[in-house]
Amino acid sequence: MGDWQGGGQEWSSYNQETDWGGAGHTQSQDFQQFDYGANGGGGGYDQGHGGSSYLSQQTEYTGQMFIPDSGPAPSFGEPGAGARSGFEDEPPLLEELGINPDHIMQKTLTVLNPMRSTEASIAGDSDLAGPIVFAVAFGSFIMFSGKLYFNYIYGIGLLGCVAMYSLLNLMSVAGVSLTCVVSVLGYCLLPIVGLSGVSILFSLSGFLGNILTGAAVTWCALSSSKLFVTALEMKHQQLLVAYPCALLYGVFALITMF
Repeated sequence: MGDWQGGGQEWSSYNQETDWGGAGHTQSQDFQQFDYGANGGGGGYDQGHGGSSYLSQQTEYTGQMFIPDSGPAPSFGEPGAGARSGFEDEPPLLEELGINPDHIMQKTLTVLNPMRSTEASIAGDSDLAGPIVFAVAFGSFIMFSGKLYFNYIYGIGLLGCVAMYSLLNLMSVAGVSLTCVVSVLGYCLLPIVGLSGVSILFSLSGFLGNILTGAAVTWCALSSSKLFVTALEMKHQQLLVAYPCALLYGVFALITMF
């Protein structure tokens, strides 16, 4: 047994017993246990950290792990007025698709009344919703009369639109688009559509039918020529434009009559 003192530090007693017996040896070491909670050794460490022992801190289990909290649920934010106003400021679906109901109504009224004045922006509108509806209605009325002429309607209409497109580009300075030509000719088909509806009730091969057919063709020619002149600013050229339009609508009238 031995005691050592050095450098101001007191070492614990170190006991060592050795038995060098024949086949083996026995060695025992005894170390003094330090109390870290006392004022010595570890007390300085505790005082330097606020005077509370870090090792003595314990987390108390309250048994609330699987019990839902009764407090208010966390709020992740609601869409504000800015988000709602973003949807309100969006244009209507018809306007995004290029369909303007006001222009459709104005153009239809101009076709029904050739003497009615209209704006150049409305006359030159490239809306195709009205022409598609009128073409389908025209073919349906003829079908109710016992004649299935959808292929003739689409074929003659396509050739007529291409021919008018070429002719108007030669006559006008500014030029015209193909969609504008299709739109005007399709809207002005409305009197022929009415004529095909009348053909369901009685035959147009008689004297009254000829008068109604001639009036419908003249009506279509005047309406289409006025829209073309207004859209393309072709002053004093309405009669020149009305002649080829009358030829095109005359073919549709013949399909309706026979």
